[in-house]
Amino acid sequence: LTVGLSVLVNYVRARGTLYRLTSQRIVIERGVFSKRMEQIDLYRVVDYVVERPFGQRLMGTGNIVLEAMDKTTPEIRIEGIKTDVMRLYEMLRYATEQEKKKRNVRVLDVEPV
Repeated sequence: LTVGLSVLVNYVRARGTLYRLTSQRIVIERGVFSKRMEQIDLYRVVDYVVERPFGQRLMGTGNIVLEAMDKTTPEIRIEGIKTDVMRLYEMLRYATEQEKKKRNVRVLDVEPV
């Protein structure tokens, strides 16, 4: 019974998350009954991580974790991607670089003294 409930909760949670990727931003809507929408402009993304655990590799899915220069959303997890994760990663990197060029944004790595 407990396993069945946890599977049901995870299913509803997964169905309650919608990711929308555009050339300028990422929009994440969460919730089934009450909705919460977060968005991040691509020019604020500074780092990417592609996660493909063994189980997800077998199923052909994966996750992308984005680190951003945003106070409210410093990390974005796009989980359970059912398309070519590496291709989506490359598309996101390209779109991020284009947005940074368009807005004349440069990111500097500065080590604290």
